[in-house]
Amino acid sequence: MDKGCVAAGGKMRKTELLIPASNLEVLKTAVMFGADAVYIGGEAFGLRAKAKNFTLDDMREGIAFAHERGVKVYVTANILAHNYDLEGARKYFGELKEIKPDALIISDPGMFTLAKEVCPEIDIHISTQANNTNYLTYDFWYKMGATRVVSARELSLAEIKQIREHIPEDMEIESFIHGAMCISYSGRCLLSNYFTGRDANHGACTHPCRWKYAVVEESRPGEYLPVYENERGTYIFNSKDLCMIEHIPEIIDAGIDSLKIEGRMKTALYVATVARTYRKALDDFMESEEKYRENMDWYKSEIGKCTYRQFTTGFYFGKPDENTQIYNSNTYINEYIYLGIVGDIDDRGLVRIEQRNKFCVGDVIEIMKPNGDNVLTRVLAMYDEEGQAMESCPHPKQVVYLQLDKQPDVYDILRVANVKDPEED
Repeated sequence: MDKGCVAAGGKMRKTELLIPASNLEVLKTAVMFGADAVYIGGEAFGLRAKAKNFTLDDMREGIAFAHERGVKVYVTANILAHNYDLEGARKYFGELKEIKPDALIISDPGMFTLAKEVCPEIDIHISTQANNTNYLTYDFWYKMGATRVVSARELSLAEIKQIREHIPEDMEIESFIHGAMCISYSGRCLLSNYFTGRDANHGACTHPCRWKYAVVEESRPGEYLPVYENERGTYIFNSKDLCMIEHIPEIIDAGIDSLKIEGRMKTALYVATVARTYRKALDDFMESEEKYRENMDWYKSEIGKCTYRQFTTGFYFGKPDENTQIYNSNTYINEYIYLGIVGDIDDRGLVRIEQRNKFCVGDVIEIMKPNGDNVLTRVLAMYDEEGQAMESCPHPKQVVYLQLDKQPDVYDILRVANVKDPEED
């Protein structure tokens, strides 16, 4: 069986690993660490307005970088548009026509109509925001000219498999397999707009599902009755994160074509960690299910090294219950600290990075490589851009040059274990 191809319903299907990117640096990381495709947002018309997102020039460079390495790029334009959005959207689609992404991700029928009119040569994928919960919906979008539909997160694997059995063979199914879960139905959230005036359906969500809540009795305004799970309160809307690393066979059996990772606001370290882990899991499974099972401890160990909120399988094996929520905190578990990406290695052997967190000469750090290796190395020396020796790099995004006792490659990630000081307890 060819690598990346699986049998579903008696047919051979190509399985795609789809990775998010918040900016050009993260796109390149996703490509180098195992993505088959990357999805990104421009500076407008996507549902991550607070993400750094891509200028048109960045998009052009990112698409070229990906295409040179056989990786596809999809651009989100999945807002629920108002009348005042349409003129700008038409112009935006015209600009994308020149840049040539592989697909547009759209939820709104009006935006779909514009995209088909302005750039009919670009594939259209229907966003999860369109609430795609049954095979007739998939068939509707297929007849309209869409090539792929992203399943609603509220579907079980059994329902997705049933959809696969009722839609045309060349219609693709994309489903989320890892990342944050939204408290609202397929992401259609009104809480943010209600509380702050920032519309989640226009990409400006303030994530009120992560806030701490109390109860107020109508005749006692201002008197907050705490909803206690412990002394820190209760985060009643705070879901655990989706993780399906232990269920690749079931995902493949359901007939899903594209395995989507959530996280278009995540760091390069998060993207590299998740992409590399799922890449290896998929490749191992394609080789043999026995190899996949044998390496499960490695997958679980590595996936736990990125930020997460504890894990759940979401709706895939039944409706979530009280065990899929986190009631006592809205913070991430963060086992590793991101130091930077190897941007270049000069003729002296010095490693150039743009620092993301402080570290010091003498520290033992880890080189994270796309092939799955983690190499411990010691920082022997550190220099600023003027060549002055430094003992540490305390300023975020400072460009520094490192002498390490193990040599990394360009695009490798530098990270360090997040070891808590015992005196903090």
